[in-house]
Amino acid sequence: MSDIAVPVHEPKPGEHGWTQTGVSNEKLGMWVFLGSECLLFGGLISTYMLYKGTAVKGPRPHDLYDIPFTSVSSFVLLMSSMTMVLALSAIQRDDHQRCRLWLATTALLGATFISGQVYEFTSFVKEGMGYTTNTASSAFYTLTGFHGVHVSLGIVMLMSLFMMSLRGRLPRERSEVVEIVGLYWHFVDVVWILIFTVVYLIP
Repeated sequence: MSDIAVPVHEPKPGEHGWTQTGVSNEKLGMWVFLGSECLLFGGLISTYMLYKGTAVKGPRPHDLYDIPFTSVSSFVLLMSSMTMVLALSAIQRDDHQRCRLWLATTALLGATFISGQVYEFTSFVKEGMGYTTNTASSAFYTLTGFHGVHVSLGIVMLMSLFMMSLRGRLPRERSEVVEIVGLYWHFVDVVWILIFTVVYLIP
């Protein structure tokens, strides 16, 4: 019997190595990283749910929430997922001007969300709820603060892509770089939906 040839997925010219699943090493690495982040946020959310009703002194987070304000801030962050998709679509069409526009818009929306979070934290502290006021406040600031750090890192990634595009170092052939950053950004947005529901909407 003659051997049956089995097709082998070869790396495409000009691209990095690929895994046997057809996914590039870089993208697979991002998925693995995001999987570990799920464990991190899962632990933080669980900790908050355990301690949110155990305040001994001072106000609890639920006593100070401004739901309308946080809802608007959340909407701004969610809209940034749409602009991230538009940025990826633009570079795949080789439209670098629009890609830079949408990258900058995504970063601006993320910065707006962070500004709202800073304002919220500042107002809570003025109302007497600091990080060490009680266990509920500590769990709240740790969870939402970690998410804010992740959003800030995403903004740095977006601005790095913006500068790379300006310098001509982000051709259409490297559009997967934008896609990988987009995966991170969408993850951050999805995590916030969960945090907003668990922390702000569930009594």
